Amino acid sequence: MWQGAVTFYYYYRYNLKKGRKWGEWVDAIMFAVLAATFIRSLFIEAYQIPTPSMEKSLLVGDFLFVSKVNYGARLPMTPLSVPFAHQTIPVIGMKAYSSSLQLPYYRLPGFQKIKNGDVVVFNYPFELENPVDKKTNYIKRCVAIPGDELKIVNGDIFINGKLMNDPPYRQYSYKIATEGGTGFNKKLLDKLDITDKDPVSGIYWMTDKTRESIRKETNVTKIDTLIERAEFPGQTYPHWQGISWSRDNFGPIYVPKKGDKIPLNEKNYWLYKLVIESYEHAGKLEQTSDGFTLNGKIIKDYTFRLNYYFMMGDNRHNSEDSRFWGFVPENHIVGKALFIWLSLKYDVNRITKMDGSVEENRSFKGVRWNRIFMGIK
Repeated sequence: MWQGAVTFYYYYRYNLKKGRKWGEWVDAIMFAVLAATFIRSLFIEAYQIPTPSMEKSLLVGDFLFVSKVNYGARLPMTPLSVPFAHQTIPVIGMKAYSSSLQLPYYRLPGFQKIKNGDVVVFNYPFELENPVDKKTNYIKRCVAIPGDELKIVNGDIFINGKLMNDPPYRQYSYKIATEGGTGFNKKLLDKLDITDKDPVSGIYWMTDKTRESIRKETNVTKIDTLIERAEFPGQTYPHWQGISWSRDNFGPIYVPKKGDKIPLNEKNYWLYKLVIESYEHAGKLEQTSDGFTLNGKIIKDYTFRLNYYFMMGDNRHNSEDSRFWGFVPENHIVGKALFIWLSLKYDVNRITKMDGSVEENRSFKGVRWNRIFMGIK
């Protein structure tokens, strides 16, 4: 993106600018755009939290800065694009890039590797119709890194057999029964900062601390954590009928590391088929009566070309993440979330309809001054 901008800037400066009265103004504006584009591409970029998938660690309406240098800046892969636009041009809605020129993946050296527990911005890998760096940006917590084995048991995450510490503001959903089904008044919900709720169904999303606070309310008779058992096949990644996993009971699953050579079997064929075909672009992987073929050639094992990560939202029961769409390849990593520079408060209400669909309504409530310049952990 910035490569083309540099070329045009110098062409304008030394050819088109000459003899034009307004040349200095245009020159200054173009230089500012070029500098901002360069910084945004290689150093730091602003990002907005659009969904509650990371609550209460990150809230809807949080605006934050994402560092490109921590993990190493990924050079633009789709250089023919409009500055400051991602997928579409604001207002007019036109496509903001051309995919006619695609550059190979290359990342500049960083000063740290992604660790378990890091909050990471990345391109949503399953958006296969868009170029890698023009896929929708997601933000989640990295729970498993290359070479890890992950297992989730009744909501608890185990990495290589050891229980992973939950982030302090991790949320679950709870079914809360009250005397006479009266529910809770708005004043109490505001006091406890419960913004994610479905009052009609009696379901509230909250942290452990908030759950204990609401348990003390005199009209609460019962609180049940909505833990899903692993009893229905195909409801999570890899969406194969031979695996019965759920959002709260998942795995074990191995997260591939670059250079790993794994023998193929029926189970991991389904776990890694999407990875091999769509992320590694190795060709067509098929299961036959004789075993497995890659581009028609019989193979017994496969060696991975990239590192992969397993990402989850802190709002465990309201997050579309790796439990549902799989691994994040290293070339999809955008950067590390640093700190919040602005936070706007919204109230979120969900209504579950008769057909099972969920309608979500949001209302603006003001600025969260206490979150400004808060670091992200």
